[in-house]
Amino acid sequence: MATLKPKAEDFPRIRGALTFYRVCSIITGVMLLLLCAEMIVKYAVGFELFAFGSSGFLVFTPVAHTPEGLQSTGTGLNLSTGVLIAHGWFYVVYLFSAFRVWSLMRWPFWRFIVLAAAGVVPFLSFVLEVLTAREVQRYLRDNAPQEPVAAGAAA
Repeated sequence: MATLKPKAEDFPRIRGALTFYRVCSIITGVMLLLLCAEMIVKYAVGFELFAFGSSGFLVFTPVAHTPEGLQSTGTGLNLSTGVLIAHGWFYVVYLFSAFRVWSLMRWPFWRFIVLAAAGVVPFLSFVLEVLTAREVQRYLRDNAPQEPVAAGAAA
């Protein structure tokens, strides 16, 4: 089975897609780490973070254990839930950015699955961002179209 190579005319689009992927990868990684911290604080310690509530500007409030499950006891904006929602939506943007790099580089499907997993495995997005950027930049550098030498330019 022949391996497909990126098209030379797509090199500018690949550079743009790579920049977008790198930014999305870092934001998604940070959001995932915040989400992990939030889950530990909520389920292991038993607190949620609220902002602008009646208790103050920024307050950790305990969660109540009820027969229906954990219930929030704070008032105001639930930042714990906000982190969860923000990561979820930004993960969709991250998937789009990973899909663009994957499709323009014409990699096999398993590479897209690995890139997609990086948005849900802590620290993996940071590692893959560096490895992917290094590989794509090396490919673009090694396969850059050669400029034709003008006749009479060589002296």
